[in-house]
Amino acid sequence: MTQFTDSTPLTPVSPDLAKARLIVVLPVPVVLALGCAVAAWWWTPWFWIGAALMLLTTFYLAWLIPAQVRHLGWAETGDELLITRGRLWYTFTVVPYGRVQFVDLTSGPVQRHFGLRTLTLHTASSTSDSEIPGLDADTAEALRDRLAVKARERMSGL
Repeated sequence: MTQFTDSTPLTPVSPDLAKARLIVVLPVPVVLALGCAVAAWWWTPWFWIGAALMLLTTFYLAWLIPAQVRHLGWAETGDELLITRGRLWYTFTVVPYGRVQFVDLTSGPVQRHFGLRTLTLHTASSTSDSEIPGLDADTAEALRDRLAVKARERMSGL
């Protein structure tokens, strides 16, 4: 078993992931804020409260999403893949290569526009599946290939 500490250097995900997530998420509160503003103009001024809340939500998400992306990282060790996310609700996941059954790469239209992929590790237990979002396409494909080889090597020893 490989020893690791909090000083293990982690590879951050692409900062373009924040842009992709903002493009997907921010239109909803902005459109709702505009809808509330129109309703306040035509019907009752009480809708200004809804417009203000949606604008506050927009600014909060514009701050939160880049902060979340900054706290995503991963590292390969000799025996495991380490994945970390979060600061307030911190998660540190260790996936032994011998437990990996297969590796998926996925990408939606916005992620594809930025050249990003999400790597998903599937293990024997469906509750322990892990993912690394926001990898550059080349990095994701190379990591998938390396993980597949390491998983095959470790599984052959079982």
